[in-house]
Amino acid sequence: MGSTGKEVDTLLTQGLKTRLKIQQLQPQGKTSAKNQQTSQSPLSTFARNLQDALDQRSSVKSLRCFVPGEFEDPGELALVDFSSNNILSWNETSLLRDEFYAQLASHPKFTVGSGGTRLMDGNYTYLETTENEIAAFHKAETGLIMNSGYEANVAIWGSIPRPGDIMVHDSLVHSSTHEGMARSLSVNKIEFKHGNMDSYKQVLTQILDEFPLVKQGKRSVLVAIESVYSMDGDVCPLKAMIDFADELYTHKNVEFVVDEAHSSGLFGPGGAGLVVALGLEKRCAVRIHTFGKSVGASGAIVLGNEAIRSALINFNPQTIFSTAPSFPMVAGIKAGYNLIMSEKGEKARNDLQHVARLIFSELTSHPNWPLVLEEGLLSVPLAGDDRDPGYNPEYADWWESRPFLTHIVTLRPRPEHLYWLYFHCLDAGYRVWAIEYPIVELNKARVTIRLHANNTDEQVRGVVAAIYDWVDEVRALEQDNQQKGGERGNVKVTKSAKRVYDWMRSEGLDGFGMV
Repeated sequence: MGSTGKEVDTLLTQGLKTRLKIQQLQPQGKTSAKNQQTSQSPLSTFARNLQDALDQRSSVKSLRCFVPGEFEDPGELALVDFSSNNILSWNETSLLRDEFYAQLASHPKFTVGSGGTRLMDGNYTYLETTENEIAAFHKAETGLIMNSGYEANVAIWGSIPRPGDIMVHDSLVHSSTHEGMARSLSVNKIEFKHGNMDSYKQVLTQILDEFPLVKQGKRSVLVAIESVYSMDGDVCPLKAMIDFADELYTHKNVEFVVDEAHSSGLFGPGGAGLVVALGLEKRCAVRIHTFGKSVGASGAIVLGNEAIRSALINFNPQTIFSTAPSFPMVAGIKAGYNLIMSEKGEKARNDLQHVARLIFSELTSHPNWPLVLEEGLLSVPLAGDDRDPGYNPEYADWWESRPFLTHIVTLRPRPEHLYWLYFHCLDAGYRVWAIEYPIVELNKARVTIRLHANNTDEQVRGVVAAIYDWVDEVRALEQDNQQKGGERGNVKVTKSAKRVYDWMRSEGLDGFGMV
């Protein structure tokens, strides 16, 4: 476990306290304590209605807020990172910063701002050169850099489908895809079950029966998928999906839009992504590679042919009206790609695979692994164990048989134990995330571990040990409860959770699994 050399509280950090406190409902008709410092007047109708909407979110414990960063809180700093998007760990050292400074030094006359939209004064050679280099790396014809992956998905689905086209999507695609589809000229949107080939085949077959212009080859089907799904960490069966579409549609008018946010820089030759790894770059009309994860920067690029790029330039309001990406932003992207394509990048990818295989080995070889599955205390679907209640052969086979493992490990405790496991990991010194509805489906809440290239063997074994310590504690509580005649699951609270709940009670808070 990481350490700052002094005793710090890794559980009740300022960040956690803020997240818990923000859920406290405000008294009817009053402002928050912070706002009361500046105003004692009653809320206006506008402000009251807005506060009512926020209170509704508080009532279900899903109000979001910003919290201090880890370098502002000693407790956060002491936590081992199993949560951030710093997947290849470029921002843990000076590697990326040094490469970024080198880009700035090689262009000493750069400007901090871009000066306008790309259709006016904001376009410049360094930006276009970087786009072309990234496109070539991913074996695409062209690329267009955008300010975020979210903006890229909205732009694609709001600009590219034509009236009469059919938009098909996996049920777990990102919310930005849904927002883009809502802006599309196409009004036909059909969902298939997540990663389920039977559901996908049924949808594509149904479209041929219900949409004559598609069957005649006069309109297209656009399929939205992700190479690696961020909430579950599973890999899309891309080749099987393309093979079926090509077999069924004689006009070859099924096109694929692949969001590679969680495979970019991590898989494929040189980190070029899943599509290139499978040799399917010519069968995927559009790809999105984001820069906020393995690249270590910000922004995204949309890859496709010249028609795709031109459509985004002409039909996408963000491209038309937004200020162009600045030189420092593009220099950060360029610096990240230079590392990804270097020997350092290859080493980081190998290190990440080692860490991923180690955590699954430690989880599944533990003596209590069979008990965890049998008693339903924890589901780890990506382990691929057919004894797991969450096992799905289409979702993931046994982990050792897969050619590569993703950096996302999903732990699904019983719903009532979600925050107990989360608090326990924090208390043990490991920063993870608890995720629940509405971000994920009802009854599929989970604690998510995100692995990083620089995570050590000791850290991996440590977080697994912490998980099994929690399992032992919950089992002991349940056994004690059963001996006293209580119902299964109606147990006393774990030690870490008790610390949090005691503090919450002192603050007049509730929720988060409190008993």
